[in-house]
Amino acid sequence: GMNVYVRELGRELSRMGVPADVFTRSQNASIPRVVALADRARVIHVPAGPEAPMPRESIHAHLEQFVAGVDAWRDTAGVDYDLVHGHYWLSGVVGLTLRERWRVPLLQMFHRLGRLKNGAGLVPEHEPGLRIAEEHAIVAGADRLVAANIIERGHLVAHYDADPGKIAVIPCGVDTALFAPGDADAARAALGPGGGPLLLYVGRIAPIKGLETLLDALGCLRGEGHSARLVVVGGDTDERRDGHEVELRRRAARLGLGDAVTFVGAQPQERLRQYYVAADVTVLPSYYESFGMVALEAMACGSAVVASRVGGLQTTVRDGITGLLVSEGDPCALAATIARVLDDHALRWRLGREGVRWAAGHRWPCVAEAVCREYASLVDDAQEHLAVARCV
Repeated sequence: GMNVYVRELGRELSRMGVPADVFTRSQNASIPRVVALADRARVIHVPAGPEAPMPRESIHAHLEQFVAGVDAWRDTAGVDYDLVHGHYWLSGVVGLTLRERWRVPLLQMFHRLGRLKNGAGLVPEHEPGLRIAEEHAIVAGADRLVAANIIERGHLVAHYDADPGKIAVIPCGVDTALFAPGDADAARAALGPGGGPLLLYVGRIAPIKGLETLLDALGCLRGEGHSARLVVVGGDTDERRDGHEVELRRRAARLGLGDAVTFVGAQPQERLRQYYVAADVTVLPSYYESFGMVALEAMACGSAVVASRVGGLQTTVRDGITGLLVSEGDPCALAATIARVLDDHALRWRLGREGVRWAAGHRWPCVAEAVCREYASLVDDAQEHLAVARCV
């Protein structure tokens, strides 16, 4: 979700005439250092530590090298940046340093918060104290914070002592030109053979995403005579190394779901749309979501959504209108809710129709315009303060 957000925002800024450079840690030395994202936007790969994937918490030790690389790029390219926009806590650490070094404002978006992940009570994904401490420092030091919804805004205030006055609420977006309704039968045919109602999961293969709950719920459905099958889209290098997908496959086998569950790995955006269009229900069984971009993509394609009543999903999914919410970690409740949607064609159609309407109000140009308003406000304030400082 965060990668999609940064990519789409960069593209929209370019269309609006706002140049943007996206700095990211190089994970592959063979990839060009600079890759065009749009006419006025580019991605710059900065070496910092081994140029290979590594656990996120290990990256912290290489942030000074990353800052030096970004600063060297700025000097060599002769670029002056008006503002730094940080995404995620590691980027916020870098942003605070560059804010002081370059004397420019820092706007920060977290996408997910460590304290809230820990609050989900999942030991395998427990976030270290280092992350929590850095998030506190970023919240205190950033000039503006962006929350994806009022739920996240409340979390920043309650758990990180954020100043409510410097938090802007800007929802995430969806590409409604790409993610749009289509012919479900044709989409299923394109995806390959398989009968029965289709359940879809899209996202990381990680404990906090609640896939165990979904597998247990599918076991309940199959035990009650439903012929539903599940396609799991997602997973990255870190997750395969950690072996959580292997654990999930074993769980599916123990439940007798070997033929009913298919793991297809990460998919390109164009093909992902086919999965959404083909699905009878898109399920988000997460223990924590700051927003739930998958839910918005599914709604844009007309797929009925069933999601956990947690975090930002409580505002992204309008319960009973664009989807149905259910208590997290409860396989029986999840199975009953999925069965309700599968068994009621009129309900499924209505949720899909309203989801398309709701998603239309979250197009990326709308998001970029809202973000740009915050940029303009911060830059104007910074220039005014600089003028005062010069007068003094």
